Amino acid sequence: MTHRALRILGAASVAIVAAWAGVRVHSSLVAARAPGGSIKVPVGEASAPTLSDLAGGFDQAVPAAVKIPDRLPDFSLQGRDGNSTSIKAWDGKSLIINFWATWCAPCRREIPLLRALHSDWAARGMTVVGVAVDYRDKVLTYADELKINYPVLIGEQDALDAAAAFGVETPVFPFTVFTDRRGEVVALYLGELHRSEADLILKVVETLNQNQVALPEARRSIAEGLHALRAATPG
Repeated sequence: MTHRALRILGAASVAIVAAWAGVRVHSSLVAARAPGGSIKVPVGEASAPTLSDLAGGFDQAVPAAVKIPDRLPDFSLQGRDGNSTSIKAWDGKSLIINFWATWCAPCRREIPLLRALHSDWAARGMTVVGVAVDYRDKVLTYADELKINYPVLIGEQDALDAAAAFGVETPVFPFTVFTDRRGEVVALYLGELHRSEADLILKVVETLNQNQVALPEARRSIAEGLHALRAATPG
């Protein structure tokens, strides 16, 4: 059964939309807070979610204290070729950065949409970058099977640290970050992304890239638009 509970959260003046994305992870690894504020989270098989798996329940998918950066933080992870790649390799492009894992059902459902977005928006200076928080061999096999056509960065604890750099220290997958061509974080969407939501956000990002609106207005427009979509969606 799929649960969708969207709500708008304000943090660092960034439009954030929270949806159900929690999964319970089973592994021999033990979850623990590591020195320096990073979070060690087991990587492995997913089971059906329970209420304890949701950060605060369906009405509070993320803590209100989440601190979203104003600008894209710098981080480097292994690419599919095994080489370390910085997210700054795509400087000058608007990014759709999707954090996911092979064991996460909503993440898997998103991939066809992300493939389409990468194709549809590439000519307009926008690039999808997947960040897989999972074992490398599983990611490579899955990416080949699904014919993922966009860049994929892969990591375990280092990928979790990258997620934490966006303020998402509690593991909630999938989540997607949208930036403009200047590297400003325009929106962060927690949960499974759908076409109507993605197109709404990207159209606003495009107007921002064309200097037709200012960043605060763009964020406000996204928040209001997503709120209207939520109101029009039954359940």
